Amino acid sequence: MNGAPPPPLAEARGIAKRFRGAHAPALADVAIRIAPGAVTGLVGPDGAGKTTLIRILCGLLRADAGELCVLGGAPAAARAAIGYMPQRFGLYEDLTVAENLDLYAALRMLPRAEREDTYRRLLAFTDLAGFRTRRAGQLSGGMKQKLGLACALVSTPRLLLLDEPGVGVDPISRRELWAMVTALTAQGIGVLWSTAYLDEAEKCDRVCLLDRGRVLHDGPPAELTRRVAGRVVGLAGLGGQAMRGAMRRARDADGVVDATIAAGSLRLLLREGAVAQSPGALGLGTRAGFEPVAARFEDAYVERLGGGARGDSALAASYRTIPESDRPAIAAAGLTKRYGDFTAARDMAFTIARGEIFGLIGPNGAGKSTTFRMLCGLTAASAGSGTVAGHDLRRAAAQARASLGYMAQKFSLYGDLSVAQNLAFFAGAYGLDRRAARRAIGEMIEIFEFAPVLGQNAGLLPLGFKQRLALACAVMHQPPVLFLDEPTSGVDPLMRREFWSHINGLVEKGVAVLVTTHFMEEAEYCDRVSLIYRAEQIASGAPAELKATAAALSGRASAGMEEAFVLLIEDSDRRRAAEPAAA
Repeated sequence: MNGAPPPPLAEARGIAKRFRGAHAPALADVAIRIAPGAVTGLVGPDGAGKTTLIRILCGLLRADAGELCVLGGAPAAARAAIGYMPQRFGLYEDLTVAENLDLYAALRMLPRAEREDTYRRLLAFTDLAGFRTRRAGQLSGGMKQKLGLACALVSTPRLLLLDEPGVGVDPISRRELWAMVTALTAQGIGVLWSTAYLDEAEKCDRVCLLDRGRVLHDGPPAELTRRVAGRVVGLAGLGGQAMRGAMRRARDADGVVDATIAAGSLRLLLREGAVAQSPGALGLGTRAGFEPVAARFEDAYVERLGGGARGDSALAASYRTIPESDRPAIAAAGLTKRYGDFTAARDMAFTIARGEIFGLIGPNGAGKSTTFRMLCGLTAASAGSGTVAGHDLRRAAAQARASLGYMAQKFSLYGDLSVAQNLAFFAGAYGLDRRAARRAIGEMIEIFEFAPVLGQNAGLLPLGFKQRLALACAVMHQPPVLFLDEPTSGVDPLMRREFWSHINGLVEKGVAVLVTTHFMEEAEYCDRVSLIYRAEQIASGAPAELKATAAALSGRASAGMEEAFVLLIEDSDRRRAAEPAAA
């Protein structure tokens, strides 16, 4: 009797939900159990039904059919014991940290006598005690994430529902959130964690994989990973264009389910029963052999959903070839941005060649987006200079902006306009004449499969379609330079693969790409990266160089990219702390 597992905090069977006018159900015959003291992961592609299921569990939506028991009854009756953190934090950005807590405390009917002690505990738990009077809109992404969690915990819940809490935040902040949630489960709180980051899903006690409203897997993540054990191989020693070309060719090879870049190597997932051919036989241009690689949950996820991207990028196929040039496509020399006494970016310096991917990585609020916006011409530099496609940002800003495509960190298109109207607007904004605009719009509709959603408002699209539309609008005029600010934040691995197949194809056509990312496997796609911390570049070079430096700092034989991110920042903090003593 003592060995029996405790009853679930929430259990659903046969849950179905269809929205009016939808051609398919959002959920169909879904079953899920959330245990106390454990983290249940919820994963799946855009539009799979994850947010719909979470909203049903917390009582914001009513299921059309099925049985649902939350904390012994209906969700509405248990609402006081449910903590819910929606996508994008659910904060009021014009309110301060303390005012957001006040609002959630009032909504939760927390007695006034208990509020100050509760706030003090939560602010200490989330390390936000020094920011009580700062507006939420002025917090970094990681701080917003922590405040969103604090608001969800104002009335201590028994069940905590987190809808993609790690979107748009750096690896350090995601690690901190995971540590906080682990501390909560130790208190017996049950957590449902929806995520697009499958390394997070791999840490969960149990994972529910949804696709098109149906459950494809429900169980420990290792159970799904075992399906692909022994079928993953890697090929090291390639870099830059050679690696990207090899990945493109491998994607279409018989017996290959998925080809991607990870840990500086080409990584292949083979079909069941397939044998890895020699790299030469696959046309990969190397005599080195494949080595077995440990399978990951992401490998099994991709196979269960039908495999990774295949074929050449249709976008790249229709794109012009960028002419060779002896000048850099992008150059920054001492770029600095000050806001009064605050320096957001200091002395940024790098060059990016034609056909090169350069990544900016770093914690939230470090200065990446400020640097990015200065080079786009969206923010005037306080000092230093920058050029785009040979055009000086001070003297020829209009020509520089006309030479680049820009995809913003947050969806920046016109949400109240339809997909077709957005395409037409940006074609005009980039100066395409009527014939060229008609051709470009037609190509974008075909390449990105917009036909079924042409008349739909852009703001109502699933995230994956929003990202497709943002990229389509950025490249309609076929610029030689592309600026991508966290382009795949929050999208699932299949959409990420589709997106990067387009980017890699464009780079092979000579397009130069400047990208910011919090996803360290995307940093591996870059030829070079610069790690920005506290407004300064603290490390620059090829991803392998940063990992080697981090490994040397730690005394280890090797380090992964996420490890390197953390170790290099910790080393910077140690050196900064030692400066006064040395002086």
